[in-house]
Amino acid sequence: MSNISSKQKIIIANWKMKLGFRESLSLARKIRQRFKNFSGNVVICPDFVSLYSCGQEIKKSNLKLGAQDAFWQDSGAYTGEISPQTLKTAGCRYVILGHSERRKYLKEDYNLINLKLKKVLAVSALTPVICIGENQKERSQGLVKSVLTRQLQEGLKGVALKADQKVIIAYEPLWAIGSGKVIKNKDLEEISGIIKQFLKKSRSGRGRDKFSIIYGGSVDSKNIKGISQIEGIDGCLVGGASLKPAEFYKICRGMLT
Repeated sequence: MSNISSKQKIIIANWKMKLGFRESLSLARKIRQRFKNFSGNVVICPDFVSLYSCGQEIKKSNLKLGAQDAFWQDSGAYTGEISPQTLKTAGCRYVILGHSERRKYLKEDYNLINLKLKKVLAVSALTPVICIGENQKERSQGLVKSVLTRQLQEGLKGVALKADQKVIIAYEPLWAIGSGKVIKNKDLEEISGIIKQFLKKSRSGRGRDKFSIIYGGSVDSKNIKGISQIEGIDGCLVGGASLKPAEFYKICRGMLT
């Protein structure tokens, strides 16, 4: 994979549970048409029901398919879950793990996220996107560094990457998601530094080069230029704005061109 100086930037669209099947397929078609001549690294993540059909819709384009979650086993009596291998078969190249909404509503912790991460990495050609981030209370108490360090320690525990593997770390402050609030550039630079410092201490040699850092939290076409200029930020995880093809296109152009 690319080293830190030549890392390809990426935009990942998380559609969450915002759309039904027909709406998802329609949006995938509109985005494919909008991005017809766009060569940047763009990923769409529909819900599980829409995954395969959306994947077929974008199959002959430069767009890539991702999933919003995965389970930590290949198969078995796990009602309602989907394995990383099944996601790969459906056409996925990326998998979001430990999104803040899953940590909040489904009580996922980083021991569980760690199991999922290892299972995703066990499937060739799948890249995990592991989410971290503090809430408003933790930020106001000056606990950002300790919270992020703990999340990274638990989430990446025992993870050894092969030559052809990489992990994307998505920093998404809980207080910014869907709020319209965006972290200040100087604060995001500090966050990038915290993550890099952790990787430097925990990963020897070129091992730290296998990690990319992206930002998620009320990203739109107005703030993307500032985010794109922050050293060490390799892309964005986009929520609500990714549901609007024209707006999403502006965001991708702002980060990837």
